[in-house]
Amino acid sequence: MRSLLLLVLISICWADHHLDSYTPTQDRVIHIQAENGPRLLVQAEQAKVFSHRGGNVTLPCKFYRNPAAFASGLHKIRIKWTKLTSDYLKEVDVFVSMGYHKKTYGGYQGRVFLKGGGDNDASLVITDLTLEDYGRYKCEVIEGLEDDTAVVALDLQGVVFPYFPRLGRYNLNFLEARQACLDQDAMIASFDQLYEAWRSGLDWCNAGWLSDGSVQYPITRPREPCGGQNTVPGVRNYGFWDKEKSRYDVFCFTSNFNGRFYYLIHPTKLTYDEAVQACLNDGAQIAKVGHIFAAWKLLGYDRCDAGWLADGSVRYPISRPRRRCSPSEAAVRFVGFPDKKHKLYGVYCFRAYN
Repeated sequence: MRSLLLLVLISICWADHHLDSYTPTQDRVIHIQAENGPRLLVQAEQAKVFSHRGGNVTLPCKFYRNPAAFASGLHKIRIKWTKLTSDYLKEVDVFVSMGYHKKTYGGYQGRVFLKGGGDNDASLVITDLTLEDYGRYKCEVIEGLEDDTAVVALDLQGVVFPYFPRLGRYNLNFLEARQACLDQDAMIASFDQLYEAWRSGLDWCNAGWLSDGSVQYPITRPREPCGGQNTVPGVRNYGFWDKEKSRYDVFCFTSNFNGRFYYLIHPTKLTYDEAVQACLNDGAQIAKVGHIFAAWKLLGYDRCDAGWLADGSVRYPISRPRRRCSPSEAAVRFVGFPDKKHKLYGVYCFRAYN
């Protein structure tokens, strides 16, 4: 018993001595002991990185090997990047490298490469980011029988918006909801994106699909029709429903666009068909719902004129609340889905940059 106590005291003194001698300015050196620990260690310096659609980003990943194994050079290092999905049993291949042999997959072809900042750098560079690039990525390094992994989340600057089609509320199954977002220059939002939107003030009393197949809605002002007046603010969760038979709205996510969003100055009000043609005559196309939300949220676009959009809805963006426009809040105001033959509105156009 005494010998055990003596061993514990020695260990504590050794730890205190090393903690006292450590300073934040010292370079971090990682040693791996082959006998007592893993021969290979993979680490990400950041758990999450931020960017936006159209930008470039580096997903950090470095690996540390046993010095003896490194010197021997018996095994080639294999670096593999995959994207994790909401179904944790599935992964999407992104990039593989072994020596001079490199391969990219799917929509990542021509857009990804290793940073190559050093012999132990497995960081991945992704260029010309798309909305679909959002998510969690796994960096895996393999040497012989040894392997280790690290996970990095890629977050995109953007905006979440609720959406329902001309048919009305609660008319979309999961597949239709996902397509509805794509049609509006967006993608179906994840729970994390909806949660961040709720933290930023999004309050919406209608339940919508999310990318993991769940149905939820964000409430910042509890009230009777939205879960009860005495409940706490939060993201209400309806759970997981049948993706083919169940019908709800959807929450979409969009980010920066490479183009110009604008209200078309026209001498007369327009029908929907006339609005579509007016944008074409101006070298543009009628704008989508994702365009108006991105312009409002990310560019501060403000216009008190109701205009047609591609889905047949009429909306207008207000970033400076004022009387007769949006007196109480900054928002994209929704007029509705009027008769397309009515000449009551202007039009918002979008001209993409090459």
